[in-house]
Amino acid sequence: MKAKIIRVRSAAGEYAVLCGAGILRDAAGEIAKLGEFSRVQVLTSPKVWRAVGKAVKAAMFPREAPQKVHLFDDAETKKNVGTVELLCRKLTRAGADRKSLIVAVGGGVVGDVAGFVAASYLRGVALMHVPTTLVAQVDSSIGGKTGVNLPEGKNLVGAFYAPRLVVIDTNLLSSLPERQFRSGLAEVIKYGVIADAELFVYLEQNMERVLRRDVEALAYVIPRCVEIKAEVVSRDELESGLREILNFGHTFGHALESATKYRRYLHGEAVAWGMVAAALLGREMGITGADEVARVASLIRRMGKIPDWPRIAPKILIAAMLTDKKTRAGKLRFVLSGRIGEAHSSEEAPREVLERVMQLTPKVLGKGTELQRTGKLHG
Repeated sequence: MKAKIIRVRSAAGEYAVLCGAGILRDAAGEIAKLGEFSRVQVLTSPKVWRAVGKAVKAAMFPREAPQKVHLFDDAETKKNVGTVELLCRKLTRAGADRKSLIVAVGGGVVGDVAGFVAASYLRGVALMHVPTTLVAQVDSSIGGKTGVNLPEGKNLVGAFYAPRLVVIDTNLLSSLPERQFRSGLAEVIKYGVIADAELFVYLEQNMERVLRRDVEALAYVIPRCVEIKAEVVSRDELESGLREILNFGHTFGHALESATKYRRYLHGEAVAWGMVAAALLGREMGITGADEVARVASLIRRMGKIPDWPRIAPKILIAAMLTDKKTRAGKLRFVLSGRIGEAHSSEEAPREVLERVMQLTPKVLGKGTELQRTGKLHG
């Protein structure tokens, strides 16, 4: 199947996202087009490198190409400033200089950490992404967001730092564990909700094919998500307005992750719960119709089982939300969708509404049919 080349505009210049099955074979030539580098510094995790390292090395690095592989733990609990320091010290000991190219090979954690390292080390060295998870391929590798977590919240330390190149080889998803793949579908569903009603309908009609990792289904879904992300971040690189819509479900989702110490959910699983909560919040605020809420909940159910909503008091989750990057002057901001294919940012919701939504969310995820029939969310 022919690869797609999608262009992304950034303040540092335009970069290409190459997307397709087997596209990794073209990576060495694409790197050569970027210029000469003193050395390639690969940042990845042990488990990712065991799964795809042989294929990446064979495709990307001719025998004479100087390169060094640096391994680190890509658990969400290790996505912190300490890991950034560890990697910067590894780069120093490896002789990395300003003419080095950092290549992030892995999922969202690898990309976020490696991107922040690239932005920080020697005040900035060239960066390339080779995403290996569905979340990274459709979302986190595009747009230049990098960063790490603090105990107080997710992604609170970081930088906007555009890569020079992104290579998305959908064949790399073949080794992805089932739970990781299903988790990534939350971000795919998100794009349908916020920007493309046709994509959402396609998912409703073809979810089983996507879950089977059908080549033709992925060849449509993944590039379409990349195109949406590229369009949004090209228009609003620094998240000053439009880009906020990409956070649909993330205000709730990030709170769930931080409140459970990043040990209960994969990122997409937390976002899946967050999208249900955001849809319900839209309904409570008179923005989202009951049938739209039901469609979102129904499609998320078809992703497969996700860890249950935690037994945590709403006030604790609300406190976690207040560390969200979209908060302005102590006011929470949420991304809401009036109808499938559209979204916008909204100002703070009343606390009692948030608490009601959090009590209702774990019940509604299993009651989409009743919701669609009655239009009732509570009482």
